[in-house]
Amino acid sequence: MKGSSAGPAWALSRRSLLLSGGAAALAAAPRLAARTVVHDLTVRSGDLIIMVDALSDRAFRVRVTPRPGDSMPVSEMLAPSARRPLVRKSRSGGKTSLTVTHAKCEWDPATATLSFYDGAGRMLLAESPGSRRVTPADVRGTPTLTATQGFASPPEERLYGTGCFQDGHLNIRGLPRRLTQVNTQISQPFILSSKGYGLLWHNPGMAEINRPDRPIPLERTAVAGAAKAADVTTSTGNARVERRDAEFTGRFSVERGGPHAFFLDLGRKMSSRHYVEIDGQPATDLANLWLPPTASFLRDLTPGEHRVLIRAGDEDAPMLAFAPVEDRTTWTSPVSDGIDYVVIAGPAAEEVMAGYHALLGPQPMLPLWALGYIHCRERFHSSEEILATAREFRRRRLPCDMMVQDWQYWGKYGWNAMRFDEANYPDPAGLVRDLHAMDMGLMLSVWSKVGKDTELGKQVAVRNFYIPGTEWVDFFNPAAARFYADNQTQRLGRLGIDAWWQDATEPENDDLAGRTIYAAGGRTQPGEMRRNVYPLQVSRTVYEAQRAAFPDKRVMILTRSAAPGQQRYAAATWSGDIGNDWETLKRQIPAGLNMAAAGQPWWTVDAGGFFRPGKDQYDDPTYRERFLRWFQFACFLPMTRVHGYMTDTEFWRYGDQVEQVARRFLELRYRLLPYSYALAADASTRGVPLIRPLVFDFPDDPAALDQAHSYMFGPALHVAPVLAADARQWDVYLPRSDGGWYDFWTGARREGGQVHRVDAPIDRIPLHVRAGSILPLGPLGQSTAGLLGRDLDLLVWPGRNGSAFLYEDDGTSYRYEQGASARTALNWDDAARRLTIGQRTGSFVGMKPRRMITVHTMTGEGGALDRAEGRTLDYAGAPVILSLR
Repeated sequence: MKGSSAGPAWALSRRSLLLSGGAAALAAAPRLAARTVVHDLTVRSGDLIIMVDALSDRAFRVRVTPRPGDSMPVSEMLAPSARRPLVRKSRSGGKTSLTVTHAKCEWDPATATLSFYDGAGRMLLAESPGSRRVTPADVRGTPTLTATQGFASPPEERLYGTGCFQDGHLNIRGLPRRLTQVNTQISQPFILSSKGYGLLWHNPGMAEINRPDRPIPLERTAVAGAAKAADVTTSTGNARVERRDAEFTGRFSVERGGPHAFFLDLGRKMSSRHYVEIDGQPATDLANLWLPPTASFLRDLTPGEHRVLIRAGDEDAPMLAFAPVEDRTTWTSPVSDGIDYVVIAGPAAEEVMAGYHALLGPQPMLPLWALGYIHCRERFHSSEEILATAREFRRRRLPCDMMVQDWQYWGKYGWNAMRFDEANYPDPAGLVRDLHAMDMGLMLSVWSKVGKDTELGKQVAVRNFYIPGTEWVDFFNPAAARFYADNQTQRLGRLGIDAWWQDATEPENDDLAGRTIYAAGGRTQPGEMRRNVYPLQVSRTVYEAQRAAFPDKRVMILTRSAAPGQQRYAAATWSGDIGNDWETLKRQIPAGLNMAAAGQPWWTVDAGGFFRPGKDQYDDPTYRERFLRWFQFACFLPMTRVHGYMTDTEFWRYGDQVEQVARRFLELRYRLLPYSYALAADASTRGVPLIRPLVFDFPDDPAALDQAHSYMFGPALHVAPVLAADARQWDVYLPRSDGGWYDFWTGARREGGQVHRVDAPIDRIPLHVRAGSILPLGPLGQSTAGLLGRDLDLLVWPGRNGSAFLYEDDGTSYRYEQGASARTALNWDDAARRLTIGQRTGSFVGMKPRRMITVHTMTGEGGALDRAEGRTLDYAGAPVILSLR
C-alpha cells in the first residue's frame, strides 16, 4: 500500500466539514445564490460567452452561456474554495493560455476550442470543433437551455465512470448512457480517462453521454408467453405483480462497417428485461424484477441491412437508436443553465482522484465497524428475532458487527412514521443496548418519504413540505429538511441507533421528473432542474443533523443513490434491488469499479442477490454455489453485507459447507482490518477508492485496462471473482508488474502480463499479492471492537520496492480531525532486503503504546495463511530496521 504523500492535513476542523454543507444549502436557489467574479478567461464565440476559472492547481471550470454578465452559480456538488490558485495568463501564436502548477488550459480562436494539458505540457483533452451548442428550451413552462459539448477521444483512450450501471461495461468510450437516478442505477456525471484526466459534467439535472441519433422503427409482433406472477418491492411495500413479455422487430441499414453504439429506452420509469438481438445474436440480455428503463451496448456491424428483435415487458414502449462510434465523447443536458464542466489533470489516476477530492471538500472517516460484516435480511419482524440472530452469530463464532432492520418495523403507525410498533419492538432502546453488549450495532431503514396518513405525515402536509403529488419530502426546502432531520433525531436517534439506511433516495424511481420542487421562499422550480441531486440533499440533511446531535459518534449512512458531493456526508451506496444469477453477479464488478472511477469510494452489493430463488434456495446446490461466489466477491468490497428479499439470509441456513466457507472469508476480512482501515483513511484524506479498476495501478498495460471483471483491492491485492457455475479453475490476467505476483492461498509466484489458469475450489477466490507489497494481518475477532492496535503479522512479498502504512484512531469519534490518530510508515528495499518500520507519529486516547509485530518474508513456499515462522519484535513506536536476507 502506498503511503500518501503530503496532501490534505489529517486534522480537519468540524467547522470546515460543515461549511461544505452550507454551500449545498445555499444552492437550494441556484439562480439566486451566485457569485460575481472576475473570470480568469472570458471570450466570446458567436453568440456565446465562454468563462474559464482555475479551481485548484490542477483543475479548471468552464462555463458557456448566451447571457452576457451571467454570474457563476454556486455549486452544490463542489465545496467552497478556501483560496484561488495562482494563475499565469499568457498569449502565444494567437492562443491564450491559463497555467497553474499541474495543468494548463488553452483557448484557440481559430478553432474556437479549449484544450487541457498536464503539468509537463502533454495534451490530455480537447473540445471537438463545432460541437458546442447552447439553445433555448422549455421545461413545463419554465425557460431553460439545452447544452451540448463534444470532446475528442482517440481510439486508444479508455473511459471509466458515470457510476453504477447494469449494462456490464467498464470502458464506456463510445457507449451511450442516460444519467438518471433509479433503483439499480446510480448516475455520476464524472469520467476518468486512461489519458490522465477527469471530467465532471457539472449539472444537477439529467445528462446524456454519446446519445445516438438514428432511431430504428419498431413493430410490435407478438406477446411472448403467459403472464408470470412475481413478488416485488414497491415504494408502498411488498406487492405481487403479473408480467408478460412482448416482442418488437425492426430493420436498419449501416453505411460503413465497424463499431456501432445502441441505446434502448423502454419508455417506462422501470422495467424488468433488457434483451436485444441483432441478426439473431443476443447483443444484451439481462432480466430482473426491477431494471432501469434504459440500456446500452456496442456492436461491430458490416455494411448493409440488419434485423433487430427486442423482448421486453408487455407494458414497455421500446425505442432503439444507434450511431457509429466516433472518436468523440459528447455530453448533453436538456435542462441546464448552459455548458458547465470541470477538468482535472493527473496524469496519474490517483492524482485525478486527489484533485477531485480537493474540490469536493473534506470527506469524513466512516466508523471502524463499517469494514466489518453487516448482516441484512428482508426482513426482521421483531426485536427478539434480531437478538436471537445476533446471539447465534456469536455462538457459531461467525464475525459480525451490525444487524440491520429493514422497513415496516413501524407497523400500525404507518409508512416511515419514525416509530417502532411496540407489539413487536417493545423497547427499541433496550434492543440497541443488548446488541451493544454483544459488540454489535443496529442500522435502521428510514425512507425519504413519509406516509400521508401517519401522524408525522400530517405534520409534513400541513407545512407544505411534500413534493406535490408525492409522499417524498422536499429536501430542497431547508425548512422541510430541518423538520425531517429533527424528527429523525428525536424519534429514532435518541434510541442509540448506530447507522441510517436511507432507502430509495433517487427518489424512487426518477420521480423528480414532472414534479415541482422548492427553489426559494415563495418560489418553485421544475424538478428536472435538480433531477439527479436529491440523494445529495438527503444525505447532507441526515449527516449534519446527526453530527450536531451526537458530536462524538461518527455518522454512517447507507443509501441507494448518490450524487457528486455526497462523499462529504459519510454516505455509502449499494447497487440496489438486483437479481442473483451469474450474469447479474458478473455485471456488478464493472458497476462498482465505475463508481470508484467516478470518485465514490464506498459501494457494495446485496451479496447473494436481493431477489432470490425462493423457498428452495436453502437446499439448492446450484444456488449455494452461487451464493458463496457472491459472498467471496463481497468480502473484497469496501463494505461486506448480505441481503435478500423474503429470505432468512443467515449462512447456517444453507448447510455446513456454506457456513464453513463463509466463516473462512469473514475471518480473513477481519484479519485484513489493518490493511483496509488504512485504505479507508486514504479515501478520506485523498479520495483514493478502496477498490479500483486496473487503470489506477497499471496505466501502461493495455491488456490490464480492458479487464472488466478483476480489480485491485488497495494497491496490494488483485481480485478475480469466479463468475460461472461448476468452475474450479479460473483464467486470470495478471498485469505487468516488476517482480510478478504471488498466489495469496498457495504462495505460487506468477509472472505479470499473462493469463494464468488458477485453481479456484469452492472455498477460494483467485487472489494475488503484488510483489513489493507489505500486507498487515491482525488477529481474529468476532467484531471490529478492540481489533486495531493489537499484535500484527507483516507479510513482505519481495520482487520490487514497496511501501505501505498503518493508520489507527479510536474508530468511533471525530477526534482524528484534531489530530488524534497514529500513523506508521512501512518501507521495503528489495535490493537490500531491508524492511523499515518507521517512527509512529501521533497518538489518541486508548492507543496501545506497544505491540508485537512478526515479520514474514513470503518466498513462494506457502500461502499467506500458512506462512513459516517469522521474526518477532516488540514495537513501541521508535523506528526499526530489519534485514531479511
